[in-house]
Amino acid sequence: MEEPILDGAQRRPRERVIELQPVPTIFSPLAAIAGGALIGVAAVLVMLLFGRIAGIVGLASRAIGAVAGPAEDWAWRAAFLVGLVIAPLVYSFVSGVAVHQTVSDDLPLMALAGLLVGFGTALGSGCTSGHGVCGLARLSARSLVAVAVFMTFGAATVFVTRHLLAGSLS
Repeated sequence: MEEPILDGAQRRPRERVIELQPVPTIFSPLAAIAGGALIGVAAVLVMLLFGRIAGIVGLASRAIGAVAGPAEDWAWRAAFLVGLVIAPLVYSFVSGVAVHQTVSDDLPLMALAGLLVGFGTALGSGCTSGHGVCGLARLSARSLVAVAVFMTFGAATVFVTRHLLAGSLS
């Protein structure tokens, strides 16, 4: 049997609480510039070669036929998605640096997050990559509003989880 955790000098058992620890963000300006440039080049190439927006949700849904039915041009979409998965593995192999997972390993939480993202992309008629990278580059007013909403709710989520809920989740 576990010994109870004692609360200060009063020596009474207190409730076990799982505290959220802040996760330091490892920021490298060179990696950010290189990553942004690669995303930009990929978006431009998709537009030039296929006349399409490089929105990941649209690419994925049409590649598997989940939303729009079987697409005639599924091959390049599938290749693009495979590249998203393989690129970090290639980077790890070439650089010798392991790629770290920076999201929760809580499967129910990630499933809920995926459902919320799916709902948001349907409601907003696109995802962050489609609106943020391609839509803003095309000076789309709808994309400007969508990105403002994404950023506002992203900042609010970080604030709530790191400052208001930190230490209170058990």
